[in-house]
Amino acid sequence: MKRFMLAATCAAALALASSALAQEKIRLTGSGASFPAPIYMAWFKDLGKKNPNLTVDYQAKGSGAGVQDFLNKTVDFAASDSAMKKEDMAKVPEGVQLLPMTAGEIVLAYNLPGNPKGIRLPREVYSSIFLGKITRWNDARITAANPGVSLPDLPITVVVRADSSGTTAVFTKHLAAINDEFRKSLGEGNTVNWPASDKFIKSPKNDGVTATVRQTPGAIGYIEYAFAKLAKVDYALLQNKAGQYVGAGNGGETLAAVKLPPDMIAWLPDPDGAKAYPITSYTWMIFRKSNADPKKAQALRDMVEYGLTHGQKMADAMGYIPLPAGVVDQVRTAAANIK
Repeated sequence: MKRFMLAATCAAALALASSALAQEKIRLTGSGASFPAPIYMAWFKDLGKKNPNLTVDYQAKGSGAGVQDFLNKTVDFAASDSAMKKEDMAKVPEGVQLLPMTAGEIVLAYNLPGNPKGIRLPREVYSSIFLGKITRWNDARITAANPGVSLPDLPITVVVRADSSGTTAVFTKHLAAINDEFRKSLGEGNTVNWPASDKFIKSPKNDGVTATVRQTPGAIGYIEYAFAKLAKVDYALLQNKAGQYVGAGNGGETLAAVKLPPDMIAWLPDPDGAKAYPITSYTWMIFRKSNADPKKAQALRDMVEYGLTHGQKMADAMGYIPLPAGVVDQVRTAAANIK
């Protein structure tokens, strides 16, 4: 009888310990931007290995949808390439903390017969393509910038985002900065009214635009550099503010010249510098400052700290820009506001 009681006591103690251990396991949910999704997915997978009690589930559904999920309180955090509007922040009684967690470049991926590499696109040309003003690949303004390259007499199919997209916001902010007609007629934002033309095709998320460009001869579309790198698609050399043609992969110098204000939101619509890549942007995670569960708040801070340390080491290889050291310090300090 004593043996039975001892065994029962041990079993109960074991079950209690197991239950306590299970209670320590925390699951975080997030949604939003597809721009940083590849690196975030890599982070969260590795974080789960390093801390088996912490699971982070992230759904890449577009910046606009992520912000809406955050406002609806269906996620613990959101991610957006277009930060968050002040009027949306005002709807969150717990307070909002934005943290730039990584940065990247938007490239113009294209699909041309013969796969010519590094097609040069002047500022006037690529902004006019997305206005629907330049419609063929052998347009004189494109051929003049690419001497010795045989460009086909082929219609340009422009691939744009179908969803509410921070990538679109960053891209159109740049186009509006360099082309007055674009600013006046289309403007900037997560969605814009692209020209009504059968040569404009809409696809969801960065991977959708990437796939459509790959499948469509004569196509050009804007995607995050990491997607172009992963899919091995050709992308253009873009003319920057200094008049130089540059390719993606050189955004570190551009970011280092930007100082983040207290709200942690800074834009680079048309950066200076001979080597500056013209379409470079931070991308943000969005948190509530006040969280009902202190353990979940600690887990969110742990997730941020992982991204600032181990996570930054993955950035370059995956086609993202490691945060400058000063920015890492600023983000770490601001992350203490998540309570």
